[in-house]
Amino acid sequence: MSEEFRHIMRIVDANVDGTLKASYAVSKIRGISVRLAHAILRKADIDPEKRAGFLTEAEIDKIEEIAKDPLKYGVPSWLANRRKDAETGKNMHLISADLILKSKRDIQEMKDTKSWRGYRHAYGLKVRGQRTKTTGRAGKALGVKKTDVRAKAAAAKSE
Repeated sequence: MSEEFRHIMRIVDANVDGTLKASYAVSKIRGISVRLAHAILRKADIDPEKRAGFLTEAEIDKIEEIAKDPLKYGVPSWLANRRKDAETGKNMHLISADLILKSKRDIQEMKDTKSWRGYRHAYGLKVRGQRTKTTGRAGKALGVKKTDVRAKAAAAKSE
């Protein structure tokens, strides 16, 4: 068993800091939360407190295998990030590029069907019911412009 420390590792197409604890290092992969990372490490029989830089290649391979399909290894379905998929009707868990592509496709589908959420996405507005009167106003007029105090004083003297 090699105890050589690696500062940067590659796990499921993500660069991971080796100084982090294993559970936090695995959670750096897009689509995996800290809670799911703990479940993955538990299924792989790896101590979550172990530093990621000390993980062996066999342990990394086991983590990748479980992360790609955690439901197959007995991870609860409520940890999946795509429950009851619209196309297949099954619980799935997507990670890295698959997650990004699927979410972009979902947004495009909402735009194509002209749903309200699709309309909001298309116009760059808030989608989830947030207030828009005072927040998210970058790039637009931001209310009344304050004039310079000295300019007002100078204008008052000249009158």
